[in-house]
Amino acid sequence: MTFYQELQLSSVGSKQLIKNTTDPREKRRHILIYNFKVYLVMAFCVAVVTIYSKLAGNDNSVVGVTVLLALLVLRQADFGIKTSNGLISIAGIFAILMVGPRLANMLPPVGTFFINVICIMLLMILGCHNVIMYNHSTFVLGYLLLFGYDVTGGAYIRRVVGLAVGMAICMFVFYKNQKNRPYRRTFADLFKEFDLHSARNIWYIKLTLIVSSAMLIVELLGLPRAMWAGIACMSVCLPFTEDCKDRVFDRGMFNVVGCALFVVLYLILPKSMYSMIGIIGGIGVGYSAGYRWQTAFNTFGALAIASSLFGMPMAVALRAGINIVAAAYTVLCNKIVDRMHVTIKGINLSHDG
Repeated sequence: MTFYQELQLSSVGSKQLIKNTTDPREKRRHILIYNFKVYLVMAFCVAVVTIYSKLAGNDNSVVGVTVLLALLVLRQADFGIKTSNGLISIAGIFAILMVGPRLANMLPPVGTFFINVICIMLLMILGCHNVIMYNHSTFVLGYLLLFGYDVTGGAYIRRVVGLAVGMAICMFVFYKNQKNRPYRRTFADLFKEFDLHSARNIWYIKLTLIVSSAMLIVELLGLPRAMWAGIACMSVCLPFTEDCKDRVFDRGMFNVVGCALFVVLYLILPKSMYSMIGIIGGIGVGYSAGYRWQTAFNTFGALAIASSLFGMPMAVALRAGINIVAAAYTVLCNKIVDRMHVTIKGINLSHDG
């Protein structure tokens, strides 16, 4: 395996390669490449976010994160349709990211709920037809981040410009890497194939309603960081309900673990190094091969920002509490919707008989 090929491996793939290598010299080589890859990716991420912050303002650093996530996914993933038509999906997704979060923040909670339902459902239809690609974890996450870190006025104009530039870059990379995909489906088929009885579309509806309603509840309670509830629900609401059971425990438990680790760092590091906690978390995510520790390390950046706004104790309590409750809420809603679907299906079958 060449140096470049090893750089393309996931953390799981790199760790498996290291584990299976018996030659000491080759093992050291694989370990070195793996470490290099982690810090290379981290440096690239920091560079992209820094560039966006410099050009669009610090309030728009989240745009850099959103574009970066989309770019990393679209270089390998697809939409299950013709590549040329996939460009239309990308345009639609970024249009929603430009308009949806801003519009949702302009309305009272109930109005926000309906905007979120429309936008998230469209993101699911446009980006998640090929379920195994897990594109929702990128596009819906981007929407929720932009919703949570809202801007107005000139900063919003710069946000739109930044997203437009990111869209163009993503389109270029996507077409370059995916142009030889042999799909026959078109953009229109994403809507033509929408069926309320299909497992895929039921998942669309469940995720959309669960995420939007969880955020509505948080807003009605007057709590900050409604997006944390949305992100937790999105993470736990998997295409197959049975898969959610382990995920709900992991989401709650390892958010608590992440909060505990953050508190330790917050207490032992000088204030001048608080800005580094997010980077430490990013490196930890790079070394994490599984969902659990990725969840733990992902708390660092979010808590670093929240602690500067609400204080460390409040930020940690909010993060842990919202994630635990939102994860449990997702499982409860999943079961209710599944039972409703079975009941409705049974009624329809009896009528047909």
